[in-house]
Amino acid sequence: MDDADRPVSADQLWSVFEFARRYRLAKREENRLLMLYGPTASLRDLLANARRHSLIS
Repeated sequence: MDDADRPVSADQLWSVFEFARRYRLAKREENRLLMLYGPTASLRDLLANARRHSLIS
């Protein structure tokens, strides 16, 4: 298998639940991503569309 045939890590499918846990997203944001993509999405899409709210006010 050539390097060109291997999927880039950003193109691999991730569980939205695992992504939200790993990046410490609020439950509301996790639900928004679930509505947007369903249970799985590419890492690239999740990183581009996730919103993290500051924990420090």
